[in-house]
Amino acid sequence: MLALGHEGAEYDAWLIRIGDGDQFGSGFVSMNPNSKIPALLDCSGPKPIRVFESGAILMHLAEKFGAFLPTEAAARAECLSWLFWQMGSAPYLGGGFGHFYAYAPIKIEYAIDRFAMETKRQLDVLDKRLGDNEYLGGGDYTIADIAVFPWYGGLAKGWSYDAAEFLQVQDYKHVQRWADAILERPAVRRGRMVNRVRGELSSQLHERHDASDFETKTQDKLTTVK
Repeated sequence: MLALGHEGAEYDAWLIRIGDGDQFGSGFVSMNPNSKIPALLDCSGPKPIRVFESGAILMHLAEKFGAFLPTEAAARAECLSWLFWQMGSAPYLGGGFGHFYAYAPIKIEYAIDRFAMETKRQLDVLDKRLGDNEYLGGGDYTIADIAVFPWYGGLAKGWSYDAAEFLQVQDYKHVQRWADAILERPAVRRGRMVNRVRGELSSQLHERHDASDFETKTQDKLTTVK
């Protein structure tokens, strides 16, 4: 939104360390009673508005600023269909495949195979859609792409669960093309730095409170080398 010139989209991003249980603190639970990230507190109006679940947050911001969500009925329906596809499919990828493949203390072959097959089926659905369309909504880049990219774009680029070879993600050519195109967007590059705590220090911006933070407060600049 800021890249489009919406000055009212200026924001503070606070790091919630889920490994430390920050999401269960009373302050965060008051924003999301389900104790999951992300959550948004919109303080721009007379009264603060809390919004939780990523799909709801994306719709709230898109409607507030009139961007990334088509207004024509058919295009809007297509965009929202893919947005809710992500909300329905992501638990299979994160809670299912990711858990049993990467995190479960016991490797259960059946569970891994079951969720791997479903993940590959979803990648195939996505690949077919993107074979005929530059972006998921069929036209321009929308909140559907914003929602789906961190999950399936990340999987396609090998960032998730070290499972790229196992899932043969290189075979999904259209998903790869789409992910590469999204990664070329400057706003996406900045966004991927926010609240990041892994990877190169120059790409980690644990909290974001001003646009200048990208230049002055990444971890490589805050870490003193002795």
